[in-house]
Amino acid sequence: MSSERVDPRRLPWPLRPSAVPAIMGTGAAVIGLLDVVSAVFPAFRNGRMHHMAAFFPGTVSSLAAATSVVTGILLLMLAHALKRGKQRAWWAAALLLPVGAATQLIYRHSLFGAAISLALLTLLIRNRAEFTALSDPRTRWRAAANFVGLSAFAFALGLVITSAHPASERGTPSFAARCEHVIYGLFGFEGPVAYTSDRVNDIVAYSLGGLGLLIACSTVYLLLRPARPVAELSVADEERLRALLVRHGHRDSLGHFALRRDKSVVFSPSGKAAVCYRVVSGVALASGDPIGDVEAWPGAIEQYRELARAHAWLPAVVGCSETGGEVWTRETGLDALELGDEAIVTTSEFTLEGRAMRNVRQMVKRIERSGYVCRVRRVRELTEDEKHRVRLAADAWRGTDTERGFSMALGRFGEDADGDCVVVTAHKEREPGAPHPELGDLRAVLHFVPWGTDGMSLELMRRDRSADPGLNELLIVAALQQAPELGIARVSLNFAMFRSALARGERIGAGPVLRGWRGLLVFLSRWFQIESLYKFNAKFQPEWVPRFLVFPNSRDLPRIGFAIMQAEGFVTLSLPLPGAIQRFLPGRAKRPVSRQQSGYATADATADAAAGDGDDERGDGQGPHQADAVA
Repeated sequence: MSSERVDPRRLPWPLRPSAVPAIMGTGAAVIGLLDVVSAVFPAFRNGRMHHMAAFFPGTVSSLAAATSVVTGILLLMLAHALKRGKQRAWWAAALLLPVGAATQLIYRHSLFGAAISLALLTLLIRNRAEFTALSDPRTRWRAAANFVGLSAFAFALGLVITSAHPASERGTPSFAARCEHVIYGLFGFEGPVAYTSDRVNDIVAYSLGGLGLLIACSTVYLLLRPARPVAELSVADEERLRALLVRHGHRDSLGHFALRRDKSVVFSPSGKAAVCYRVVSGVALASGDPIGDVEAWPGAIEQYRELARAHAWLPAVVGCSETGGEVWTRETGLDALELGDEAIVTTSEFTLEGRAMRNVRQMVKRIERSGYVCRVRRVRELTEDEKHRVRLAADAWRGTDTERGFSMALGRFGEDADGDCVVVTAHKEREPGAPHPELGDLRAVLHFVPWGTDGMSLELMRRDRSADPGLNELLIVAALQQAPELGIARVSLNFAMFRSALARGERIGAGPVLRGWRGLLVFLSRWFQIESLYKFNAKFQPEWVPRFLVFPNSRDLPRIGFAIMQAEGFVTLSLPLPGAIQRFLPGRAKRPVSRQQSGYATADATADAAAGDGDDERGDGQGPHQADAVA
């Protein structure tokens, strides 16, 4: 395959974006910050910086101070969207700047300040063509998030406004009185804090009232505006993807994970290839290789790139293979970074014999002597009662409160369409009084998704925390030993992040840089299960296959990394509302819901090292394959 790279300077946006939106967004943020600070802090208004603030929208008189605060907050809120070239942000800024100019003329009689506002407006209008990006997918749930988030910000800013005039206060109001004054002020009522100056009293009252009005208007707007479809795999799209997987699913062990229902998909013009993605914090996050015929991959990638350009999304791919990385970088000019290695075992070559397998062999024999037995079956062979117990177990044994998994997790279990999946269960009689009696004798479960017709990829690994150490080894060995009877020739196990660095750094002759990098990874493994996952995978003598992250620019890596952690469930920005309330909130579901209401909670990728016996198994029972394995 050709490795010829495209010159990024010849590529269209977003791979070579214009600097105009970024400049406008930064300018809006600076102006907004000056507006807020100049209206809130008297010392600032009387200082040198006040003369700079006077050139921008907003003034420092009573009613106009509130206008300055609200204008500044709105500009701060619009700054990021302006940087991304969003069309709606352009319209909002174009309407906001004339208001600032009018405020300058009416309350401050500043022709120069109004001229600056209109100059900024003129620049926006002249560069109108740079702001064409469409809005992101959304639901009305954002109205509730806006209400809570903006209310918290307004309350904190209100405390600052209320406390910024100590020389004009009557007496010494307590902190509780200030909080009460802010709450009353947001609703437009007079609070318990009194001021000797009518001007200061008006500034505080108008500012708090303006903040309350901003909260109400923005929440109502978000609640009433039409919702845009969030990432969701339609029935028709899923059928087309399944057809592509039947013909080309053997290429990528992660191909079946494209069927997650919280992803969107774009197809090539020929329909022979597709790219599955999800938008997270403005990042169009694709996972794995494109699905379908390799010859049609460029067409699907081009459709994905055009969609990212239209919405000003940052394109990124997590977990693609070496072949996929070559195609992505060749077709788009993006860069690639090796994330780690996937552990793949050839079942015909797997054996427990030999010195290298001594530890696993001893663990398996010990756990078998404890009375555990395993069953390896296709999902279609399970009864409905057994499927129900597996779902209960997946929820009961999940090590975190947050549902985790995106790029390498399916997010459901037991549907008829997924009958080819393989489930491995461990059973042992429970002692009286043991937790989760509704699970019967079920003590651990593995779930594999198809990898073509002769392979399977580990998707879920969970066990009872009270079970004996070594149970996960027993499950994997049972799966590998019985896989040939199911026609399985290759099995994809866990993903080991930065495996090559860990392996090379411990060899004789490793240089100081490599040893230092390995030392950092070992240190981070105290919180992020990096080394333990690698060691657990290495027990089964796998073939290591590299996986890559594809990204536009090194400066985008922090943003992409944060989006990956959000998608995988390691960072949750949603509000911890009670479950009874969450069920009634639109768009609240954080995991893909089964069309037959049979989905289990998706997993995260953690590896608990069992104490005392060198068993580095994934003891928390969370799912595998994650590039950001976080404890």
